[in-house]
Amino acid sequence: MSTPIRASSILPGHREDIELHTADGLRLVGELARPVDRAPAATLVCLHPLPTHGGMMDSHVFRKAAWRLPALADVAVLRFNTRGTSSVRGTSEGKFDQAVGERFDVAAAIEYAEFHELPNVWLLGWSFGTDLVLKYGCDPAVAGAILLSPPLRFSEPADLAHWAESGKPLTALVPEFDDYLRPEQARERFAVVPQAEVVGVPGAKHLWVGDAETVLDEVVRRINPAVPVPLPTTWDGPMETGDASAYANRTVAAFADVPVSGPPQRQAE
Repeated sequence: MSTPIRASSILPGHREDIELHTADGLRLVGELARPVDRAPAATLVCLHPLPTHGGMMDSHVFRKAAWRLPALADVAVLRFNTRGTSSVRGTSEGKFDQAVGERFDVAAAIEYAEFHELPNVWLLGWSFGTDLVLKYGCDPAVAGAILLSPPLRFSEPADLAHWAESGKPLTALVPEFDDYLRPEQARERFAVVPQAEVVGVPGAKHLWVGDAETVLDEVVRRINPAVPVPLPTTWDGPMETGDASAYANRTVAAFADVPVSGPPQRQAE
């Protein structure tokens, strides 16, 4: 009998704890989730939101991707904590470096995927993670990238120019009510990248609460178009229940009085 897929549902997959080792000598903790009985058709390397404001490898969209996509879409999901970031998986060495030292974190994740012969590698950045994608992710081993709620805060025009020159596919999923960059503004900013696709998502907000399924559908549509979307909302087979509370105490509200370090951010109007 089919069972509804809920936020805490873990569908079958081969999941293993992994470690990434950066060129500047840090050990980062992470996880690789793969299909159980077949090779993946594509690979997602996930770069999480701002760690000083709750971002981590367990941020809910990435957690749901790891728990669902190996079974539903033949996608491998590699997620990890950038330097100094903690989650239930553990704490990565080092400390938050305002998108500077994190260049080594991005490189380590891409190198891990390449060394382990993971196919068709795509980067999936969310908020701060999108800046890391734009600054450091345009690598020969990367097929393309998808950006969730890009604030374009730490990235610079030269980073967008680099992506433009590469010709690699770049998709920005932009919430209608984003706190930092809304669809109309995003289309203007990304116009310098001819191949960039900006998708406005009606009713969505920066954290994608209630819209994770929309995100996963749009991701799969691009990285494994052989899989029909929308993805199933029920599962006929074994299913486990995971800890869905890892993000509960890491919401934006919990960090409302904590200043965001880094370049000034212009709020969306």
